[in-house]
Amino acid sequence: MGKYLLLWEMDQTRTPIDPKERGTGSKALMDMVKQDIEKGILKDWGGFVGEEKGYAIAEGTEVEIGNMVEQYVPFVRFEVHPIASVSQVEEVIKALSK
Repeated sequence: MGKYLLLWEMDQTRTPIDPKERGTGSKALMDMVKQDIEKGILKDWGGFVGEEKGYAIAEGTEVEIGNMVEQYVPFVRFEVHPIASVSQVEEVIKALSK
């Protein structure tokens, strides 16, 4: 199981102009985020203050992460980065020394 940094950004072309509609859509997306936290796939989530973007830390297989991300499309775009642990980075460094 891998760990991933997800940088997310709302697709402004799909954001309603009406504040009430925007609030309804945002609440639905936040409910999905809370469900992903309850399922254990999202370990941390946050929005950048004053911006329509943020980050998440997720754990799972490539398929699990792909399925989780797809549920937010087309309203949210993601940049996904696999994260190496300290021990994994140490293994890479050790291999350099051989």
